[in-house]
Amino acid sequence: MRHAYGLSIPQTLADACDPTRMALIIYDMQVGIVRQLPDGDKIVRSCLQLRDAARENGFRVFYTRHMSLPPAAAGVAQLRTAMEWQRVDDPSEVHSSFPQDSPQYQLVPELTPGPNEVVFDKITMSAFAATPLDIALRDCGIDTFAIAGIAMEVGIEPTVRHSLDLGYLPILVTDACGAGHPAAAERAAATLAFAGGSLTTDVAVLVERMHRE
Repeated sequence: MRHAYGLSIPQTLADACDPTRMALIIYDMQVGIVRQLPDGDKIVRSCLQLRDAARENGFRVFYTRHMSLPPAAAGVAQLRTAMEWQRVDDPSEVHSSFPQDSPQYQLVPELTPGPNEVVFDKITMSAFAATPLDIALRDCGIDTFAIAGIAMEVGIEPTVRHSLDLGYLPILVTDACGAGHPAAAERAAATLAFAGGSLTTDVAVLVERMHRE
Protein backbone atom coordinates (compact mmCIF):
# COMPACT_ATOMS: atom_id res chain seq x y z
CA MET A 1 0.00 0.00 0.00
CA ARG A 2 1.26 3.45 -0.90
CA HIS A 3 0.26 6.60 0.97
CA ALA A 4 0.21 10.15 -0.38
CA TYR A 5 -1.83 13.32 0.11
CA GLY A 6 -3.86 11.70 2.84
CA LEU A 7 -4.79 8.77 0.58
CA SER A 8 -4.12 5.03 0.80
CA ILE A 9 -3.42 3.69 -2.69
CA PRO A 10 -3.77 -0.10 -3.14
CA GLN A 11 -1.39 -1.60 -5.68
CA THR A 12 -1.49 -5.33 -5.07
CA LEU A 13 -4.06 -8.04 -4.43
CA ALA A 14 -2.96 -8.10 -0.80
CA ASP A 15 -3.67 -4.37 -0.54
CA ALA A 16 -7.06 -4.63 -2.23
CA CYS A 17 -8.50 -7.85 -0.82
CA ASP A 18 -10.24 -6.45 2.21
CA PRO A 19 -13.98 -6.93 2.90
CA THR A 20 -14.29 -3.29 3.92
CA ARG A 21 -13.27 -2.14 0.44
CA MET A 22 -13.70 -5.07 -2.01
CA ALA A 23 -16.81 -6.81 -3.34
CA LEU A 24 -17.32 -9.77 -5.68
CA ILE A 25 -19.28 -9.25 -8.90
CA ILE A 26 -20.59 -12.35 -10.66
CA TYR A 27 -21.40 -11.33 -14.21
CA ASP A 28 -24.33 -12.79 -16.20
CA MET A 29 -24.11 -16.40 -15.07
CA GLN A 30 -27.48 -17.16 -16.61
CA VAL A 31 -28.84 -20.47 -17.82
CA GLY A 32 -29.09 -19.34 -21.44
CA ILE A 33 -25.54 -17.92 -21.44
CA VAL A 34 -23.70 -20.64 -19.53
CA ARG A 35 -25.04 -23.37 -21.82
CA GLN A 36 -23.54 -21.65 -24.87
CA LEU A 37 -19.98 -22.32 -23.64
CA PRO A 38 -18.32 -25.74 -23.84
CA ASP A 39 -16.65 -25.05 -20.50
CA GLY A 40 -19.65 -23.34 -18.95
CA ASP A 41 -19.79 -25.84 -16.08
CA LYS A 42 -16.16 -25.06 -15.22
CA ILE A 43 -16.92 -21.34 -14.99
CA VAL A 44 -19.91 -22.12 -12.77
CA ARG A 45 -17.66 -24.10 -10.41
CA SER A 46 -15.08 -21.32 -10.34
CA CYS A 47 -17.70 -18.68 -9.58
CA LEU A 48 -19.11 -20.92 -6.87
CA GLN A 49 -15.70 -21.20 -5.21
CA LEU A 50 -15.34 -17.43 -5.24
CA ARG A 51 -18.89 -16.85 -4.01
CA ASP A 52 -18.48 -19.30 -1.13
CA ALA A 53 -15.18 -17.74 -0.08
CA ALA A 54 -16.77 -14.28 -0.21
CA ARG A 55 -19.67 -15.41 1.94
CA GLU A 56 -17.40 -17.08 4.48
CA ASN A 57 -15.20 -14.02 4.85
CA GLY A 58 -17.64 -11.14 4.83
CA PHE A 59 -17.19 -9.84 1.27
CA ARG A 60 -20.31 -8.42 -0.35
CA VAL A 61 -21.58 -10.27 -3.43
CA PHE A 62 -23.42 -8.70 -6.36
CA TYR A 63 -24.77 -10.48 -9.44
CA THR A 64 -25.68 -9.08 -12.84
CA ARG A 65 -28.26 -10.50 -15.20
CA HIS A 66 -28.80 -9.54 -18.82
CA MET A 67 -32.38 -8.78 -19.82
CA SER A 68 -33.74 -8.43 -23.36
CA LEU A 69 -36.50 -5.91 -23.97
CA PRO A 70 -39.48 -6.99 -26.08
CA PRO A 71 -38.63 -5.95 -29.65
CA ALA A 72 -41.58 -3.56 -29.83
CA ALA A 73 -40.30 -1.80 -26.68
CA ALA A 74 -36.64 -1.74 -27.74
CA GLY A 75 -34.87 1.30 -29.12
CA VAL A 76 -32.54 1.79 -32.06
CA ALA A 77 -29.34 0.64 -30.37
CA GLN A 78 -31.03 -2.38 -28.80
CA LEU A 79 -32.52 -3.46 -32.12
CA ARG A 80 -29.31 -2.88 -34.04
CA THR A 81 -27.33 -4.98 -31.56
CA ALA A 82 -29.95 -7.74 -31.62
CA MET A 83 -29.90 -7.77 -35.42
CA GLU A 84 -26.13 -8.25 -35.41
CA TRP A 85 -26.16 -10.97 -32.77
CA GLN A 86 -29.07 -12.80 -34.37
CA ARG A 87 -27.75 -12.26 -37.91
CA VAL A 88 -30.95 -10.83 -39.36
CA ASP A 89 -31.37 -7.84 -41.66
CA ASP A 90 -34.96 -6.98 -40.81
CA PRO A 91 -35.68 -5.61 -37.30
CA SER A 92 -39.13 -7.23 -37.44
CA GLU A 93 -37.35 -10.61 -37.35
CA VAL A 94 -35.61 -9.88 -34.04
CA HIS A 95 -36.70 -11.95 -31.06
CA SER A 96 -36.12 -11.35 -27.35
CA SER A 97 -33.24 -13.64 -26.35
CA PHE A 98 -33.45 -13.16 -22.59
CA PRO A 99 -36.97 -11.95 -21.76
CA GLN A 100 -37.59 -11.24 -18.11
CA ASP A 101 -38.61 -14.33 -16.12
CA SER A 102 -37.86 -16.75 -18.97
CA PRO A 103 -35.90 -19.94 -18.11
CA GLN A 104 -32.79 -18.79 -19.99
CA TYR A 105 -32.81 -15.44 -18.18
CA GLN A 106 -32.45 -17.01 -14.72
CA LEU A 107 -29.13 -17.40 -12.94
CA VAL A 108 -27.89 -20.99 -12.86
CA PRO A 109 -29.26 -22.76 -9.76
CA GLU A 110 -25.82 -23.24 -8.21
CA LEU A 111 -25.43 -19.47 -8.02
CA THR A 112 -28.79 -18.63 -6.52
CA PRO A 113 -28.22 -15.44 -4.50
CA GLY A 114 -28.43 -15.56 -0.74
CA PRO A 115 -30.69 -13.29 1.34
CA ASN A 116 -27.92 -10.71 1.76
CA GLU A 117 -26.89 -10.69 -1.91
CA VAL A 118 -28.22 -8.57 -4.74
CA VAL A 119 -29.00 -9.10 -8.45
CA PHE A 120 -29.01 -6.13 -10.81
CA ASP A 121 -30.71 -6.49 -14.19
CA LYS A 122 -29.27 -4.62 -17.17
CA ILE A 123 -29.80 -4.14 -20.89
CA THR A 124 -26.24 -2.93 -21.50
CA MET A 125 -22.85 -4.63 -21.63
CA SER A 126 -21.25 -2.58 -18.84
CA ALA A 127 -22.66 -3.55 -15.47
CA PHE A 128 -22.30 0.11 -14.45
CA ALA A 129 -24.43 1.58 -17.25
CA ALA A 130 -27.92 2.50 -16.03
CA THR A 131 -27.87 0.12 -13.05
CA PRO A 132 -27.68 0.91 -9.31
CA LEU A 133 -24.34 -0.92 -9.00
CA ASP A 134 -22.12 2.17 -8.73
CA ILE A 135 -24.36 3.78 -6.12
CA ALA A 136 -24.63 0.54 -4.13
CA LEU A 137 -20.86 0.00 -4.05
CA ARG A 138 -19.99 3.58 -3.17
CA ASP A 139 -22.59 3.69 -0.42
CA CYS A 140 -20.83 0.70 1.18
CA GLY A 141 -17.41 2.33 0.88
CA ILE A 142 -16.39 -0.20 -1.78
CA ASP A 143 -13.74 1.01 -4.23
CA THR A 144 -12.48 -2.37 -5.45
CA PHE A 145 -14.16 -5.42 -6.94
CA ALA A 146 -13.22 -8.86 -8.20
CA ILE A 147 -15.17 -9.91 -11.28
CA ALA A 148 -15.95 -13.33 -12.72
CA GLY A 149 -18.53 -14.76 -15.09
CA ILE A 150 -19.40 -14.72 -18.80
CA ALA A 151 -18.36 -13.38 -21.20
CA MET A 152 -14.95 -11.77 -21.06
CA GLU A 153 -15.01 -10.38 -24.59
CA VAL A 154 -18.62 -9.16 -24.54
CA GLY A 155 -19.46 -7.75 -21.14
CA ILE A 156 -16.65 -8.14 -18.62
CA GLU A 157 -14.14 -6.07 -20.56
CA PRO A 158 -16.59 -3.13 -21.00
CA THR A 159 -17.47 -3.35 -17.31
CA VAL A 160 -13.82 -3.19 -16.27
CA ARG A 161 -13.06 -0.29 -18.61
CA HIS A 162 -16.12 1.63 -17.41
CA SER A 163 -15.20 1.04 -13.78
CA LEU A 164 -11.74 2.51 -14.30
CA ASP A 165 -13.30 5.79 -15.41
CA LEU A 166 -15.47 5.67 -12.28
CA GLY A 167 -12.40 5.35 -10.06
CA TYR A 168 -12.58 1.67 -9.10
CA LEU A 169 -9.78 -0.88 -8.88
CA PRO A 170 -11.10 -3.94 -10.79
CA ILE A 171 -9.57 -7.39 -10.31
CA LEU A 172 -10.06 -9.89 -13.14
CA VAL A 173 -10.24 -13.49 -11.98
CA THR A 174 -8.88 -14.88 -15.21
CA ASP A 175 -9.79 -18.57 -14.85
CA ALA A 176 -13.31 -17.66 -13.74
CA CYS A 177 -14.08 -15.50 -16.78
CA GLY A 178 -15.58 -17.53 -19.61
CA ALA A 179 -15.56 -16.63 -23.28
CA GLY A 180 -17.56 -17.57 -26.34
CA HIS A 181 -14.74 -16.46 -28.64
CA PRO A 182 -11.33 -17.28 -27.12
CA ALA A 183 -9.33 -15.13 -29.54
CA ALA A 184 -11.54 -12.11 -28.86
CA ALA A 185 -11.23 -12.75 -25.12
CA GLU A 186 -7.44 -12.78 -25.41
CA ARG A 187 -7.56 -9.46 -27.23
CA ALA A 188 -9.83 -8.02 -24.57
CA ALA A 189 -7.47 -9.12 -21.80
CA ALA A 190 -4.49 -7.71 -23.67
CA THR A 191 -6.26 -4.39 -24.12
CA LEU A 192 -6.99 -4.16 -20.40
CA ALA A 193 -3.41 -5.06 -19.53
CA PHE A 194 -2.12 -2.39 -21.91
CA ALA A 195 -4.48 0.27 -20.53
CA GLY A 196 -3.44 -0.44 -16.96
CA GLY A 197 -5.32 0.29 -13.76
CA SER A 198 -6.63 -3.23 -13.15
CA LEU A 199 -5.22 -6.33 -11.49
CA THR A 200 -5.43 -10.00 -12.47
CA THR A 201 -5.46 -13.12 -10.36
CA ASP A 202 -6.84 -16.65 -10.41
CA VAL A 203 -9.41 -18.45 -8.30
CA ALA A 204 -6.97 -20.30 -6.04
CA VAL A 205 -4.95 -17.20 -5.18
CA LEU A 206 -7.99 -15.01 -4.55
CA VAL A 207 -9.75 -17.62 -2.42
CA GLU A 208 -6.62 -18.06 -0.32
CA ARG A 209 -6.29 -14.31 0.08
CA MET A 210 -9.96 -13.96 1.08
CA HIS A 211 -9.49 -16.54 3.80
CA ARG A 212 -6.59 -14.53 5.24
CA GLU A 213 -8.74 -11.50 5.85
